[in-house]
Amino acid sequence: MARRRLGLATIEVLQAIAAGHRYGFDIMGATGLAGGTVYPALAALERDTLVSSDWEDPAAARAEKRPPRRYYVVSAKGDAVLRKELARLRSLAGIVAERGDEVEQAELSPREV
Repeated sequence: MARRRLGLATIEVLQAIAAGHRYGFDIMGATGLAGGTVYPALAALERDTLVSSDWEDPAAARAEKRPPRRYYVVSAKGDAVLRKELARLRSLAGIVAERGDEVEQAELSPREV
């Protein structure tokens, strides 16, 4: 079965993890996405083995007087998927830009009545 394409928010989450933002609140800050978007995306990415996660040592969290964090890392498969999805988005952006130029030219051309 072919892999489904990732949505924009999920791509943003995956890209944030690849850039070094490794836990939920950090990913939310990096992307500007709400927890109701980030956490389901993280669950889907982990289910699809595009990322893996581990809980930090609770003693380290207690020492900083905060709950333990779940740290995410992009898998090799996730890196390949991210590269493919970013290439797809760049291609789509190029198509949109070309079509936008065509529309602008059509709007600037004199119209026949």
